[in-house]
Amino acid sequence: MKLRLGSISKRNLTIPAAIILMAVCFVVFQSADSKAATAKEINVSVDATLKNFYQDVKGAKEYLKTAKGILVFPSVYKAGFGIGGEYGEGALRIGGKTVDYYSTIAGSLGFQLGAQKKTLILVFTQKKSLKSFRESNGWKAGVDGSVALVTVGIGGSIDTTNIKDPIVAFAFDQKGLMYNLTIEGSKFSKIKK
Repeated sequence: MKLRLGSISKRNLTIPAAIILMAVCFVVFQSADSKAATAKEINVSVDATLKNFYQDVKGAKEYLKTAKGILVFPSVYKAGFGIGGEYGEGALRIGGKTVDYYSTIAGSLGFQLGAQKKTLILVFTQKKSLKSFRESNGWKAGVDGSVALVTVGIGGSIDTTNIKDPIVAFAFDQKGLMYNLTIEGSKFSKIKK
């Protein structure tokens, strides 16, 4: 018996796609959860991440001094085979001190194969945006608020004159800042440590 792809409706394809997405996310998140970091481990990783950020990007330390809050995810793991998912844990710092711990989770469709790791830093430039984020029960980028991805100018420095958004993000991989990236659809939720 031959199966003709033309006879399968889009609706029938979305059910297996959803099942595969859930399975991929389950595997990614279960492996990340089994290695869930303690509060101390997260704080040590956040310290190292910020130190590298200050060293690699001119003006970063001065820019972050003006922030109302900084959410740092030292490691966000992404895996996929056509359908993917990502997960990471981090800390929200206000005035240089950790006040809460968060996880980030996202799913994606499209051509993708393999796994990768990135670092994500969200900077809250206004008290109102930080307050809204902290009071939410699962804040979603692009739905509950927009996040502007910042690229670094020539010479690896931050152009603070053009950063007017209430929430900005910096994303890195092993090679440095990532440019063609979106965090829209990523969900950020408070976790207990």
